[in-house]
Amino acid sequence: MLARIFTCLIAAGLVALVVSPVHAQTQDSYEYQSEFTWGINKNTSGGLIGGFVFKKARKLTDRQLETFGLEIMNVKHPQERKVNSTTTGNFFILGKSNYLYAIRLQYGRDLILFKKAPQQGVEIKAVFAAGPSIGVVAPYYVERASDSGYGFTIHEQYKPGMDVISIYGTGRLFEGIGDSKLKLGGNLKAALNFELGTNKNQVTGFEAGFLVDAYTSEIILVPEARNYSVYPTLFITLFYGARK
Repeated sequence: MLARIFTCLIAAGLVALVVSPVHAQTQDSYEYQSEFTWGINKNTSGGLIGGFVFKKARKLTDRQLETFGLEIMNVKHPQERKVNSTTTGNFFILGKSNYLYAIRLQYGRDLILFKKAPQQGVEIKAVFAAGPSIGVVAPYYVERASDSGYGFTIHEQYKPGMDVISIYGTGRLFEGIGDSKLKLGGNLKAALNFELGTNKNQVTGFEAGFLVDAYTSEIILVPEARNYSVYPTLFITLFYGARK
C-alpha cells in the first residue's frame, strides 16, 4: 500500500515539475541561506504514524545545502498482528515481546535539482544523509489474569508460551520504558524532496525515499518469529518549516 502511495507522490511531483512555468527557471529565485523543517513520517516499518522528523539545513553553494537531521521512529516487526482478548475485547499484539524506538542522527547534503521562482512552481532536491542510530528496545507489557485468581490482574512483559486466553489487553502507555536497553547502529537515507509552498518564508511539501537502519546485533521483537538487525524501509514525510 505504501509503495503505491510512494510511487503516486513521486509521479505527482514530477508532473508538477513538467507543468511548472518554463520561465520559472530563468526568473530570480527566492534566495535563502538556511531552513528548518519538521515532519510526520509514514513508512513500511511503522504504524499509522511512523514517527517524527526534524531537519536543519544551510546553504553551502547555490545548489547545495548542508543538513543536520533527527528522526524518532517506532519500528515494528513485519509479522506483528493485533488481536482482541477473548475476555475483555481489548486489543494486544500477539507474540510481541519488545518495542523498538529508533533515534537517528543524520548528516548529509541536499542537492537542488530544480529551483522554484517566488510563489510558483516546485523546488526539487536530491537528499542524501547518514549517521548513527540508537535503538531503544523497551519491553512490551500486557495485562493478564493473576495466577492466584480472585479476579486480580498483573502487568508483565509478554513471553513465549504465555496463555493467550489469560491476556486482557496491552499494558499502560510507556509501561516498562525504564527497563529499556540500547542498541547501537547506523542509518543511510536517499530521497527526493518536493517543496511546494507559495510563501517565501515558509516551507511545505513532502519527501519520499528509501532508508536502511542497521544495528550491531539482532533485535528480538517477536521471539517466535525471525528477527533482524537490518531494517530497510520506504518512507514518505509530510513536512512544514521556515527559511531565511
